[in-house]
Amino acid sequence: MTLTRAASSPLHRLAAAVGIVPEYLDQTGRERRVTTDDTRRAILAAFGFDASTDEAARDALAALRGEARRELIAPVRVVEQASPNARVLAVRTPGGRDRSGPWRLEVSAEHGERFVTEGPWRGGGALELALPPLAIGYHTVRLELSAGGNAWSATQSLIVVPPRCVTPADLVGDRDLFGIIANLYTIRSASNWGIGDFGDLSALVNWGGSVGADFVGMNPLHALLNRGDDVSPYNPVSRLFRNPIYLCIADVPELSASPELRDRLTSPELGAELDALRETPDVRYAQVMALKGLALDALYRVFAARVRGGGSERAHAYDAYVAAHEPSLTRFATWMTIAESQSAAGGRADWRTWPDDLRSPSTAGVRRFAADHADRVDFHRWVQFEADRQLGAAAARARACGMRIGLYQDLAIGTSPAGADAWSFPDLFVRGVSVGAPPDPYAASGQNWGLPPVDPRTLRRNRYEYFINLVRGGFRHAGALRIDHVMGLFRLFWIPDGMDGSAGAYVRSPSSDLLGILALESARHGAIVVGEDLGTVPPDVPPALAKWGILSSKVLYFERDRRGRFKPAASYPRLALATANTHDMPSIDAFWDGRDIDVREQVGLIPDANAAELARVERERERDALLRRLALDKIIPRARAPHTRAELRAAIHAFLCRTPAQLAGLSLDDLSGELDPVNVPGVGPEKYPSWTRKMRHSLETIMASDDVRTALRCDGRAGTRVACDV
Repeated sequence: MTLTRAASSPLHRLAAAVGIVPEYLDQTGRERRVTTDDTRRAILAAFGFDASTDEAARDALAALRGEARRELIAPVRVVEQASPNARVLAVRTPGGRDRSGPWRLEVSAEHGERFVTEGPWRGGGALELALPPLAIGYHTVRLELSAGGNAWSATQSLIVVPPRCVTPADLVGDRDLFGIIANLYTIRSASNWGIGDFGDLSALVNWGGSVGADFVGMNPLHALLNRGDDVSPYNPVSRLFRNPIYLCIADVPELSASPELRDRLTSPELGAELDALRETPDVRYAQVMALKGLALDALYRVFAARVRGGGSERAHAYDAYVAAHEPSLTRFATWMTIAESQSAAGGRADWRTWPDDLRSPSTAGVRRFAADHADRVDFHRWVQFEADRQLGAAAARARACGMRIGLYQDLAIGTSPAGADAWSFPDLFVRGVSVGAPPDPYAASGQNWGLPPVDPRTLRRNRYEYFINLVRGGFRHAGALRIDHVMGLFRLFWIPDGMDGSAGAYVRSPSSDLLGILALESARHGAIVVGEDLGTVPPDVPPALAKWGILSSKVLYFERDRRGRFKPAASYPRLALATANTHDMPSIDAFWDGRDIDVREQVGLIPDANAAELARVERERERDALLRRLALDKIIPRARAPHTRAELRAAIHAFLCRTPAQLAGLSLDDLSGELDPVNVPGVGPEKYPSWTRKMRHSLETIMASDDVRTALRCDGRAGTRVACDV
């Protein structure tokens, strides 16, 4: 009886109405964790609902239901083209049955077609109106009702989507492909400025094409502050725009228009600074960005004086880029300009600490600031334009090198609460809670990622505009897009401020709508989607991913049976990307040597020497199990480690390439034998400097290495090798 009363309480009904999940199974799939009422109240408060008492929760629920009743038509609807629902508009007519009058329906199709129908209506019930057949795309439905001198109107964004995303089979039939996956910022080269850049990406593409790779994957390229602790590609200030630190200064077109600037950039003094930055074992983000910032400032002045508004092809391309990305682009550029100004004055780039009249993009203070700093705002627009152009050039190079997928980009799960997206869309991001992960064997208190969740109700009310722009940006210049923590399209784990992960709860996302939009943009860009579905995966997620044509992530380290044995290659699914590891896991050499155990012990993730020794004993068993699997699958002749480490890496890569998974990804770190991790999850920068480690060898050395050539074993998957100039 107690459970029945609790389940029917106003608090629980309100929580269910906004998508708070009452319970979930932990990572083991056995232990059930129940959402507490304190957690419900805290999350509802973040949503803006007072649920402090039953009466308050009842009032909030009544207001929520009243809001739904007042909707003539849904503000947005995502429907599959073949569904009968795509041909019907459901209308909630106002008033009682004594009210009647005419209706008028206008459908504006995305590409200009217009359809108008009219008829009578009667109040007090539902009305279904026929819609014309529409192509996949974004359409607008306008409805007008009138009766007795009263008039009502509403608009709906009708998004008609295909049944699934583009799959590898759509692009290459039954062919199996492989690619190279790199952390771009870690790349050393003779020409970069101390961090891997788009010039290095083009060089990597050239080499990949020459060895038969069909894609080159990389870390998220989202905008960062590039200083202090703000360097994680998975904690950006904006997911809509890119990090200017990846710009290759030598490739900016304005450089050729300014011989005097080119001379300054080739001076011995600057050369010495660049040599020093290239030699450091880690990326010195602030120093690199300071030098690149000076160069970009000078190059922008050339653009503003000689190119902008001049009628050239580049001037027109800039205008077109700006027009296509407004108003988000100017909001982002304005945020960047204010952040610079605040930092220069001794303040912080965190907008939550700014003066009140600068904390929202809609204030008069922000409009005045933007007008007073118009050139600097335009500078940040131009930087984004040039970053987009250079990334597009790398994508074009991939096509020229015969890659059938090309660039494989990565979309982070969230954005910084202090950053540009949270400032630009203040109603969209929920305050008072953070996204994270529930407790698991590796984190007893769960994980708090410090990222603000998107309000699903506001996202729907805004017709999914932010999500549409997000995935469009991810697909731009890409043949594949990885969705980090793809379970976020179904539900996200919200942790109220002041609580740890054990007190969090899942909140549902409008998954069918988001997946439909993802499929539409996938079809428009001719690009595949890979979902990072590792960790706690609800049972409804795998079949949904398969239905929508989204590739699963299959990681060798995790593909084991209940007895810890590595699964045979033949057991991997077809619709998948197979890899040895991810950016959160040890490289092959680190796994083999137990370097990751050493690091975890050093940073306190392993509590004591006894636990570390137990981990090393377990690792010995894991190594033996992996060798047995390689021998059983006839990758190696017997369950013994190959003579060289390069041959071991080759055997593991051959195993991945033998799986039925249509895509296999080989890490550049594994090809070159890296040992140190790029990221140690669960610890702060004071314990381990994640996201800063460079590769030990330069790209030029890697591309010429016999060991790398040995490790690059992917029998039967190599595409047409194209000799591309490096």
